[in-house]
Amino acid sequence: MEPTGQIQERPSRTAGEAGWHVSRYNLSARIPDSKMVAIANLYKGNCAEYTPIEMYLLSVLEELDENHPVIERFAKRGVIANFDERAALETMGRIGGAFPWGVGLTICPTMGCNFDCPYCFENHFAGKMSAEVQDDVVALAERMMEASGSERLQITWFGGEPLLASDIVESLSERLIALAEKRGATYVADIVTNGYLLTQDIVDMLDRCKVKSAQVTIDGMGATHDATRRLANGGPTFERIVSNLRDLKIPFTVRIRHNVHEDNRAEIDELEAFIGAIAEESGNKLEYYPAPVSGNPAADARDERVGLLCDTDASEVSIRQEASRFSVGRGHYCGAQSMWAVGIDEKGNLQKCWEAVDKPSISFGTAHDWDPANPLVTAKSPDNLTMYLNTTSPVPDEECRECVFLPMCVGGCPHKRLFDKRSCVAFKDDPKSYVLALHARIEKKDGGSAADGK
Repeated sequence: MEPTGQIQERPSRTAGEAGWHVSRYNLSARIPDSKMVAIANLYKGNCAEYTPIEMYLLSVLEELDENHPVIERFAKRGVIANFDERAALETMGRIGGAFPWGVGLTICPTMGCNFDCPYCFENHFAGKMSAEVQDDVVALAERMMEASGSERLQITWFGGEPLLASDIVESLSERLIALAEKRGATYVADIVTNGYLLTQDIVDMLDRCKVKSAQVTIDGMGATHDATRRLANGGPTFERIVSNLRDLKIPFTVRIRHNVHEDNRAEIDELEAFIGAIAEESGNKLEYYPAPVSGNPAADARDERVGLLCDTDASEVSIRQEASRFSVGRGHYCGAQSMWAVGIDEKGNLQKCWEAVDKPSISFGTAHDWDPANPLVTAKSPDNLTMYLNTTSPVPDEECRECVFLPMCVGGCPHKRLFDKRSCVAFKDDPKSYVLALHARIEKKDGGSAADGK
């Protein structure tokens, strides 16, 4: 018997014995002209600076006492963990495919387009959504909200060029907003448009319809843009789009996408500065981001080659794009892997990916018939639904499961995986450049506080 009242000290354990290990999702790079090292943890979504002493402590982590003060700091930043991060990602993937985070509808009121862009992944055709199909869309939205119990309705207006059917955008918006209000749900909308048809009346209508952001593509300066972003009759579009962005009062954010290819990559910096100048002059919130052009069967069928960027050439562009949206790790890539997100073409066909809205052959059902409360029985083609849902974590690819970039790409675009090939991040073989881009961005944003793990 030990004397009563005597406090027994717990035997000391090492951090390794306590279950701590260095994260499998760390990327590191020495900061130029410095003894410091930047480490980005892709699971936690954190990038910070580390001193030589901290790097040494990290290298001998499992030998440290479990109560060493550096343990808490490392854990907060995510560079060490005491759980299986990959298993956590896989669980997030399973949950993400079924969890009703919100109901998301990508609605194409028309598949027609007033542009003829050679790299477009769609084959366009005339026609607008009928009144009957519009009724089906509203009824589907209500069924999805009822089945999911969701309190959020997210609408993306897509096409074709959705503003060729602006009357449908307006009338359907009113009905969907009313549905959300009836259910006490949040309503959020955005639009993907080429920007050519914007007028002040259209902008004001979109604002009334609770559109919070728009994506407009500009492919370079003047003639460079007009070479790929041209009207169906071959006419130019640059000046009209720029005038719309400069002269209209736009109350929502406009994200300017630059589809980068060999013929316009030299204009990245010039275009970004140009967009910034327009934003300052107009007072409109314009946000520039570059994205490499990738190949697709529809573009190939046009037999007009745009200079695609190979993986190596696309690396710099991809680093800029990904560094600007650095975030915590996730379990699934996009809404195509969720039960509660669907695309709807103008005839009411349902798709799991907006890159497939022009392809009824891989539709899984219709807005009239599909019931998410009984999704497989009411699906016209269940395989076209399940093949997307089954691409979520655990990723069906052992190389992906072992990859350090898994929290970021989660196996890549499911549509490309199913119908083309796996899409890896372009800078997969150059992780140091990505880390340094993250470090520079965070240091600039936080005034040099990257070392604090912000």
